[in-house]
Amino acid sequence: MPQLEIHQIPVLSDNYVYLVHAAATGETAVVDPAVAGPVQDALAAKGWTLTHILNTHHHGDHTGGNLALKQATGCTIVGPRADATRIPGIDVQLGDGERYGFGGEEALVFDVPGHTRGHIAYHFADSRALFCGDTLFALGCGRLFEGTPQQMWTSLGKLRALPADTRVYCAHEYTQSNARFALTVDPANAALKTRAEEIDRLRAAGTPTVPSLLGVEKATNPFLRADDAGIAAAIGLAGADPVTIFAEVRRRKDHF
Repeated sequence: MPQLEIHQIPVLSDNYVYLVHAAATGETAVVDPAVAGPVQDALAAKGWTLTHILNTHHHGDHTGGNLALKQATGCTIVGPRADATRIPGIDVQLGDGERYGFGGEEALVFDVPGHTRGHIAYHFADSRALFCGDTLFALGCGRLFEGTPQQMWTSLGKLRALPADTRVYCAHEYTQSNARFALTVDPANAALKTRAEEIDRLRAAGTPTVPSLLGVEKATNPFLRADDAGIAAAIGLAGADPVTIFAEVRRRKDHF
């Protein structure tokens, strides 16, 4: 089965918006359109017609282009049932474990609260693509604006369980600063050191660090490794439960 074609659009200061195109059906979705203009420009350049918006959560840098794009194209807006009242123009509401057909594939939906109370993620298994908004970042995770450490650790556990070859299409280019922080809580991780050096090279060349591979995240992202004894020891919490360790790592990142 042909894979979905994914086109990355950098917008604002550090956001990524994604066009997802299915050549077999002619459908095109945009994931978390912060603004409409760059999306319309990219659609025109590709010769694609927008049919769907896939929102992960309600924040304006993920939904700001919803209504303008819907007015221009009549597209269907899909988003989290748990936060439907805050998703502009929402037509289809989805929740944990549901599947949504698009482009000849099905996206498995995960409820992943923590960053916001109604965050979802979309996993297209056939295309090995995860659109996780602000729940999981390359070497990071979202700040806990509306959720608890327990909620976010549970949410990240759902995503961590996906196959290692899953491509992680997160919504921000935060990786270089995330790497610098990660080294402070996981200093003995040789894979992390190597990755941080590669990230510095990529950013120096102006190259995106996103998407990343989930297997690499499992090995190097401290927010997916709160049950790792090495991190627990490094932050002085040897023997503590993973939620306690996660909460402390998140607290330190908030003040990094």
